[in-house]
Amino acid sequence: MSKLFERTEINGMVLENRFVRSATWEGMAAEDGAVTGRLIAAMEDLARGGVGLIISSHSYVSPEGQAGPRQLGVYKDELIPRLREMTAAVHQNGGRIVMQLSHAGKFAPEKLIGRPPLAVSDEGETGTARYFEITDQDIPGIITAFADGARRAKAAGFDGVQIHSAHGYLLSQFLSPVFNRRRDDYGGDVYNRARIHLDVYQAVRESVGKDYPVMIKLNCRDFVENGLSLDDSLAAGRMLADLGLDAIELSGGLLTERKLSPSRPGIRPEADEAYYRDESRSFKDAVDIPLILVGGVRSFQTAERLVEEGAADYISMSRPFIREPGLINRWKSGDRRKSGCNSDNRCFRAGMTESGIYCETIRIENEQQQ
Repeated sequence: MSKLFERTEINGMVLENRFVRSATWEGMAAEDGAVTGRLIAAMEDLARGGVGLIISSHSYVSPEGQAGPRQLGVYKDELIPRLREMTAAVHQNGGRIVMQLSHAGKFAPEKLIGRPPLAVSDEGETGTARYFEITDQDIPGIITAFADGARRAKAAGFDGVQIHSAHGYLLSQFLSPVFNRRRDDYGGDVYNRARIHLDVYQAVRESVGKDYPVMIKLNCRDFVENGLSLDDSLAAGRMLADLGLDAIELSGGLLTERKLSPSRPGIRPEADEAYYRDESRSFKDAVDIPLILVGGVRSFQTAERLVEEGAADYISMSRPFIREPGLINRWKSGDRRKSGCNSDNRCFRAGMTESGIYCETIRIENEQQQ
């Protein structure tokens, strides 16, 4: 049997295989961030489809941290009952689900949140965009918001939580020199820029207890000038691992970029897959906790090779599961054809409609067959 289908464990959470659904924005929540029937159905499809671990869409921990419309929320206790319905549906279908805790920071749209967004450093007025610089007095509230979100996730039956520090969202902004020009204890060298990560992790851990999986999604690099470097990312990863973090999902890039964004377009040959593989090998050498690798994996052969060579412990995908929620069951049955995802990113544009995210290519193909 392939190592990809081994049963493994992360801090007591038993997983039936090494495949992870990486968090994405589905655009299927209610306007206030509540779980809907469509979102439950989407999670059920992933669980039935054989995904070993589902990571929820990025869930905003406070109202000013919302990144987009119909985004899943975890900012108030009133959201817990419907969240519990979603986790129950996943568990009834044999799956495991972790909640991703997120804050958009400067990328929270002012029209959506009703106020200028929070920025790690004062950028003044840029075009029509306005920001409020985070003060020393704001930081404890941000830390508490993540801890409270984790408490709600556990109460709702999630099997663990993942702290979002990738792609230019708030915690990623603190870690990246391109965003962080602070002159206090949260700016300067990597140890200061990572300080809020350690504070958030410790607050989350106190909120959920030692026997509950706590992970992070971390950029390996920003892939922009003056952005987060691999060395600084490794330093942050080691600090968190030393505190007791349970796993790292390694990603990269910023939402503002296109060619080197987290969701790179035009992945065709296998050589284009796993575009953070070199960085993942560096992490495996430096950090002794499970590593989940995301970034353009489309073929079973690539996923298997990465695990067998020790470049990663788990393989995470997002866009392939939008097209084919049952991909893992297909691969397990012996049909090892690569994912049909063509990486055109039209699924995200489709998500801006009321229907939420879906594979636009499949919709076009179905219409042509009718």
